[in-house]
Amino acid sequence: MKDTFEPQIPQAKGMYDPQFEKDACGVGFIADLKGGASRSIIDSALAMLANLEHRGAVGADPETGDGAGILMQMPHDFFVAVSKDAGVHLPSVGKYGVAFIFMPQDKSLREQIKNIFEKVVVDEELEFLGWRKVPTDDTVPGFGAKRTLPYIVQAFVGFGTFQGSGDDFERRLYLVRRVIDRRIRQQLKLNRAQYYVPSFSSRTIIYKGMLLAAQVPAFFKDLSHPEMKSAMALIHMRFSTNTFPTWDLAHPFRMIAHNGEINTLRGNIHWMKTREAVMESPHYGPDLKRMLPIVMEGQSDSATFDTVLELLVMSGRSLPHAMMMMIPEAWSKNDLMDADRRAFYEYHATMMEPWDGPAAVAFTDGNVIGATLDRNGLRPARYIRTKNDIVIMASEMGVLPIPAEEIVLSGKLEPGKMLLIDLSEGRIVSDDEAKDKIVKQKPYGKWVKENMLQFGDLPIPPRVNPINHETVVERQRIFGYTKEDINIVMKPMVLTGQENIGSMGTDAALAVLSERPQMLYRYFKQLFAQVTNPPIDAIREELVMELTTYIGPEGNLLDETPQHAHRIELPHPILDNEQLEQLKGITLGRFSSETISLHFNPAKKNDMRAQLDRICRSAIEIVRAGTNILILSDRGVTKEIAPIPSLLAVGAVHHALIRAGLRTRTGIIIESGEAREVHHFALLL
Repeated sequence: MKDTFEPQIPQAKGMYDPQFEKDACGVGFIADLKGGASRSIIDSALAMLANLEHRGAVGADPETGDGAGILMQMPHDFFVAVSKDAGVHLPSVGKYGVAFIFMPQDKSLREQIKNIFEKVVVDEELEFLGWRKVPTDDTVPGFGAKRTLPYIVQAFVGFGTFQGSGDDFERRLYLVRRVIDRRIRQQLKLNRAQYYVPSFSSRTIIYKGMLLAAQVPAFFKDLSHPEMKSAMALIHMRFSTNTFPTWDLAHPFRMIAHNGEINTLRGNIHWMKTREAVMESPHYGPDLKRMLPIVMEGQSDSATFDTVLELLVMSGRSLPHAMMMMIPEAWSKNDLMDADRRAFYEYHATMMEPWDGPAAVAFTDGNVIGATLDRNGLRPARYIRTKNDIVIMASEMGVLPIPAEEIVLSGKLEPGKMLLIDLSEGRIVSDDEAKDKIVKQKPYGKWVKENMLQFGDLPIPPRVNPINHETVVERQRIFGYTKEDINIVMKPMVLTGQENIGSMGTDAALAVLSERPQMLYRYFKQLFAQVTNPPIDAIREELVMELTTYIGPEGNLLDETPQHAHRIELPHPILDNEQLEQLKGITLGRFSSETISLHFNPAKKNDMRAQLDRICRSAIEIVRAGTNILILSDRGVTKEIAPIPSLLAVGAVHHALIRAGLRTRTGIIIESGEAREVHHFALLL
C-alpha cells in the first residue's frame, strides 16, 4: 500500500492559515465504584459514545468523523489471551506496559521505528517483550480518514532489570516514550502525524482514531472481544475546535478528554518553553533534558494541555493537584473561600498561569477518574449515580437509558468544581474533601505569608519624577498622538475615569496597506474568543475576572519550596508613576531593579537596530548579574532622541532572555509614553 500517512491539512497560503480554524465536543465517562472490571462497562461506554455522536462533526465526506475514542484500564485478561497469538508471553498484571502506536504504512520506515523503539527500551533497563498488529477493519473509515490511515501496532514492555514501584515504572515508560519520540523526529524526520503514541502505560490503554462513534468498535476488532474489560472508561466524540481533524488529535489523550477551548494557549505554550530552562525533577535528574521540548509543535489545545498535565503528574504531583494548578477556581475575590485553599491557589499562581477558557475536562490515571469545569462554568457536565454504584458523567443527561427509580444521586458540575472518583477506595470523593487534602499537604499559607511581598508594603519613594507640562505637546508629537487620540480616547478617561464607549471592531484600513506611517500596535489584532452569549460582563461577573500579577524570578515548576512564593504581588498589571518609583528603588528581600533606556538617534543610519542589540545584550548581562526586575523606559525623549517602539523593545528583550535561558529569573516592566489604548496594553502584556 502506498504510504499516504501524511496529514491532509490545507497549507498556509497568503492571508489564510489553518491554525485559525476553530469551532464543541462530547465527553463522558462511566465507572463502577465497586472497582470490578467488566465487559458491561465497555459496552455502556461505547453506547454513550454512540449517543454523543451529534456532538461530533464530519466534513464533506459523511463517513469521516473528526475523531472518537475510548480510554480504559489495562485489560490484562484480554492481552494474556491475544498476546500468545503474537508470540508474546506477558508477566503478571502491572508488571508490563503496552504502547499503542500509529505508524506509517511504509514498511521500511516501520522497521526503522521498531529498531529505535527496541533499542531505547533496552538502553533504559527495561525488557522488550514483543509486537502485536492491532486487528482493524480498514473498510470502516470514510474516504478522508483512509487517506491518512496509520498502521496500528502495540508494543509490550516489561520491567527487565528495572527496580522500582508501579509509579516508578510508569515514570520510566514516560521517559522511554519521550526519548523515542525525540529520536524518531531527529533521525527519521517524521512529524507527529506520521508517528504517534496515543498511550504507553501499565495502567491504561486508548483506542481512538479519525472515526465516527459507531465506527470505533467496528474498526477496532479488539473492542468486541469478550475479555475486553474495565472498571471505568472515558469516551470522547470530537468536534475539532482549534485544529483540523487528524488520527492523532482524536480524544481521549493520555490523561484527559476535553470539551471546550483553551483561549490562553499561545501564552501557555510560550511560558512552558521558557520554563524548560530551569526545570529539574528528582524523579528524572539529567534525563529530563532528554525529553525536551515538552510541548510538540502542531498539537491542538487539548493535546497540549494533556502534555503539560502528564509532565506535572509524572514529576510527583497527584492528578487532582495538577488539575487544580492548571484550571484553578476563582479565588482572589472569593471572600467565602477557605484560607488554606486560597493560599494554595495564590502560591501556585506564582508558578503557572491558568490554562483559561471554556472547558469541561474529564481526567484519569487508571485509578482515579473525574472531571472539572473552568471557573466560568461555560461548558455543560452532568452526572448521576445508580443504585448498583455506577457513576456516569457526560456533556448532557440521557447518554444511557437509566430508569429514574435507579438514580440515587444526580447533579451538575459547578464552575471551578471537581467530581472525583477513587476506584481503589470505591467511592465518590467530594470537591471539598479532595481539595482540602491537597491544600493541606504543605504549609502553602505560611510560605506565602513569609515570602511574598505585597505591593502595598513597599516603601513609598521620597519623590516622584515631576511632570513637565511645558513639553507635553512636543512629547505627544514624538509618540504620534493625534487629535482623535486626545479627544476620543484620552479625554473621556480624564473626565469620567472610564473608557469611551464605541462599537465593537474597527473599520480603519489595515496598517499594512496604508501609505502613511503607522504605530507598530496597528499591525496586530487581539486574539478574541467569542464563546459566550451574552458576553461576559467584567463588572457583574467580577468574581471570575483576574488581574492579579506577580513579578520577580520564577522557581522550578516541578518542585515546591517556600522560595517559589518569593515574588511581588501586584493588584493589576498597570502602574502609575508613584508605583513605578516604588519598584525602581526596591531593596526589600532579594529584589533589585535596573532601568534600561529605549532611545535611538534617528539621524544615524540603522541606529534603532544597533540600540536594540545593545539593549538585549545589556538585559542579558544585568539579569546574569542577579537583577530580577528589569525596567525598560523611553522616558527622556527629545527632538533629537527618539523612542524605540515599546512593543518592539519589550518583545526583543523578552525573546533574547528566553534564548539565553534567563527569562524566568526576572520580571519585565515597560515605562512608556506611547501606549494609550486598551489594545496597546493588551499587546504589551
